[in-house]
Amino acid sequence: MTGKSNKSDKSVDVVLIGAGIMSATLGVLLKELQPDLSIEIFERLDVAAAESSDAWNNAGTGHSAFCELNYTPESLDGSVDAKKAISIAESFEVSKQFWSFLVNKELIEQPETFIKSIPHMSFVWGKDNVKFLNTRFKSLTKCVLFKDMAYSEDPKQLAEWMPLVMADRDPKEEVAATRMALGTDVNFGSLTRMMFNQLKKSPAVNLHFDHEVRKLKQKDGLWEVKIKNEATGDKYVVKAKFVFIGAGGGSLPLLEKSNIPEGKGFGGFPVSGQWLKCINPKVIEQHHAKVYGKASVGAPPMSVPHLDTRVIDGKRALLFGPYAGFSTRFLKHGSLMDLPLSIKVNNIRPMIAAGLDNLQLTKYLIDQVRQSPEDRMEALREYLPTAKMEDWELETAGQRVQVIKKDEKHGGVLEFGTEVVTAADGSIAALLGASPGASTAVSIMITLMERCFSDKINTPEWQEKLKKMIPSFGKSLSKDEKLTQQIRTETSATLKLTTA
Repeated sequence: MTGKSNKSDKSVDVVLIGAGIMSATLGVLLKELQPDLSIEIFERLDVAAAESSDAWNNAGTGHSAFCELNYTPESLDGSVDAKKAISIAESFEVSKQFWSFLVNKELIEQPETFIKSIPHMSFVWGKDNVKFLNTRFKSLTKCVLFKDMAYSEDPKQLAEWMPLVMADRDPKEEVAATRMALGTDVNFGSLTRMMFNQLKKSPAVNLHFDHEVRKLKQKDGLWEVKIKNEATGDKYVVKAKFVFIGAGGGSLPLLEKSNIPEGKGFGGFPVSGQWLKCINPKVIEQHHAKVYGKASVGAPPMSVPHLDTRVIDGKRALLFGPYAGFSTRFLKHGSLMDLPLSIKVNNIRPMIAAGLDNLQLTKYLIDQVRQSPEDRMEALREYLPTAKMEDWELETAGQRVQVIKKDEKHGGVLEFGTEVVTAADGSIAALLGASPGASTAVSIMITLMERCFSDKINTPEWQEKLKKMIPSFGKSLSKDEKLTQQIRTETSATLKLTTA
């Protein structure tokens, strides 16, 4: 999976930095919209999707806000804000439409290799949490995207939904759960590699592994991208009209190197993670769901605990976690100097301010790092009371870099989401942050194109093509029940998903 490296300087339309789900999505979208575009893709590792997009390095939920409680924050008056959940659910439907288009056009094959139907559930215990989940259920089911959600406080019903979670649980304990049968498990690593395999077959597209971007400089309306071939040591420059920095945790340092004013003041806070992976096939076969709970006090939203059925490389797996940790690396395969080297004069104040405002988070991460195997099992047994230590082993998860940005009131704030940073002239863009990330990649890249390809995206030609790729393009699924049902029926059939 390597492209040919040209050691002499060359000029292209587009440079994509990082071979993850974001670059793959943008690359495929652009080639479908304008087939004559020339694209060069550079990845510092020797394979695609080896960092945040890899199946073992992300939650793989197909984040659709069906079960993630952090997307529906509870207000002081006890009400639940559903706006973010609705937005994410709609974005995931957009992603499924685009993937269905790729399958129907035979640009990617065998959808079952990257997406599977897995029920999504939220599970809570305790009087206050049960009340919260009931309020959340009532709030969400007002929207057509969540119309098919089921709710129950009946232990017998819950035992049918998730037998391992309910086994040997205190019968006096107040419990509740919601269930969405339409949930999915997505192997974004597999999907990413399939999209890159298709891109490589396209004319004027080259994919380079073991190539690291060292410098970015704008000159005479073009970006000069300095590349080093790590395998040979050769260095050369590629000139591009547009550059996308989609390097996961590595995006911030590259954004800083671009020196664009819009990138000033951004910082990054790295959070590492671990999973407990079940190694007992009998236990794995007894659980068929993604069961999410509430995050611990002080925990970052990405650390919402879940007992998670996965399908990785065609094989069922069962994970629990993630257990958060701290590392100064911005990438799983990065350097311990990543965080120190990212601190600049223009972002040191926001980073200090965000750090002072998040001391509780820092304490939480320190406590997580100090956890013993027994501590991890204790957390698991809250979701799986019958768990045995010999059935589980620790697996290192991916590295996330949460966005720190300037804030007039606080000096700096820590953001738990994704941030698209674009230059005023639209010639360069970078994606920072993490969850929900991959699941909403198509919507994020369309937003990016609206900023960076504004002269083309509103043309009749591009609009017509976008509507073929995404039938709901320009419409609101959350407000159109008939269209939502039609889209879900069509995408479920193409992607071989269950609808109930």
